[in-house]
Amino acid sequence: MIALIVFAIIFAIVGIVGSVVPGLPGPPLSWLGMLLVYFADKVGDKPEPMTLATLLIWLAVTVVVSILDYVIPIKTTTMTGGHKAASTGAIVGLIVGMLVPPVGIILGSLLGAFLGELVVNNKGMWPAFKAGAGAFLGFMLGTGLKLAVSGVMAWLIIKYAFL
Repeated sequence: MIALIVFAIIFAIVGIVGSVVPGLPGPPLSWLGMLLVYFADKVGDKPEPMTLATLLIWLAVTVVVSILDYVIPIKTTTMTGGHKAASTGAIVGLIVGMLVPPVGIILGSLLGAFLGELVVNNKGMWPAFKAGAGAFLGFMLGTGLKLAVSGVMAWLIIKYAFL
């Protein structure tokens, strides 16, 4: 039981980190932590164990947030006149910007989206800036949503594991 709780907390922490770092699926990792707590509750005598309904609701939330993480940046980029190059540039800029966190992540994403739209699609400065800002906004909204969901799941892991 203790090993399950320890791994659940590790998954919660990695889930929060994965909400910001590209390549790590934050909310799914946090949900795996909840799954471990659910099984740990079955082993001991807890006054208020996690219910299957709670676990399934958070699974649904995890799936929806994971889908929205792909949809939101595309929508905000196209709403501001951008194309795929701006979204790709935002991701590349984010990865390069990780060398100088946290400022590099934010500025890298914005600059990457701007340059992607400016160079690849040969747009002018203002349309490229708008598209870059849209891609950046979508990235930030998706990241914020993942971070909020992973944070709440981490709190639930702590609540059901220790309280």
